Amino acid sequence: MGSVGQNDKKRPRYGARAGIGLLAVAALVSGCAQDTTNGAHPAPGGQPGHGADSPAEKLRAEHTARIAAAKRWGLTRVPLTAPAPPAEKPEITARDGFEVDGQEEDGLPPVFTTIPTKQKVVFLTIDDGEEKDPQFLKMMKELHIPYTAFLSDYLIKEDYGYFKKMQDRGVTLNNHTLHHPYLPGLTYAQQKREICGMQDVIRKQYGKRPTVFRPPYGNYNQDTLRAAKACGIKYAPIWDEEVFVDHWEYREWDRDLHAGDIVLTHFRGRKDWKGTMPDLVRKFMDKVTAKGYAVARLEDYL
Repeated sequence: MGSVGQNDKKRPRYGARAGIGLLAVAALVSGCAQDTTNGAHPAPGGQPGHGADSPAEKLRAEHTARIAAAKRWGLTRVPLTAPAPPAEKPEITARDGFEVDGQEEDGLPPVFTTIPTKQKVVFLTIDDGEEKDPQFLKMMKELHIPYTAFLSDYLIKEDYGYFKKMQDRGVTLNNHTLHHPYLPGLTYAQQKREICGMQDVIRKQYGKRPTVFRPPYGNYNQDTLRAAKACGIKYAPIWDEEVFVDHWEYREWDRDLHAGDIVLTHFRGRKDWKGTMPDLVRKFMDKVTAKGYAVARLEDYL
């Protein structure tokens, strides 16, 4: 996997993005103003849909808050809003070349790097749980950026509460094993203990066993997927790109983003990287937004 630096500095484009968003708001307001049928009750001001709680006003307020949050957190552009989740979920199968013996016959969880979709969205996934930065939680909440966490118990057990806050804000907490081992080097029974054991931890701490699992380092064998299935796992996504504070790495030859790509990063801070979790989010968001992608919630497509 190669890497590329992303250190180009660009002027913030809040005005341009804000203009686009406010045009959409204006169109919605206009549509509301013309809807005088079906017994609509006029809001204050004589027009239906113009009250403080109208959809148009809520949309305007949300967009204004998004612009302010992007500026406050130092983003180059205002993040794009993801489209509504698909009513019919895409069929998820193992990526070509990533299958194991018995993949289809035994109904093993598929390993995949991209969600099949034509929507211009990508998915942010964050692994392990070592760094527990409260500023990261605040940033993601204010920017309304969805993401999925894959947790290992040996790193989260010192502060289960940090990830409970994450869960309370709509983040799905998924399985990344108890101790983050190289799974193909273990027996079936050992792998099952690592995966099922983490299922039990998540159930005890957060109320529900997940159905999504990521093998540490992206390494697995047939026993891994057999054990995962036995533990209640349905999907085993890995990733197509990985983002760090100072660069990106790519799986594909074109070294670019694609619709439906799953992006990996880790809960890390200055101890390991040249920056903080908010620095990482800026790196990630500035690139995906500049390329016209929104960040969607992975579970909405599974």
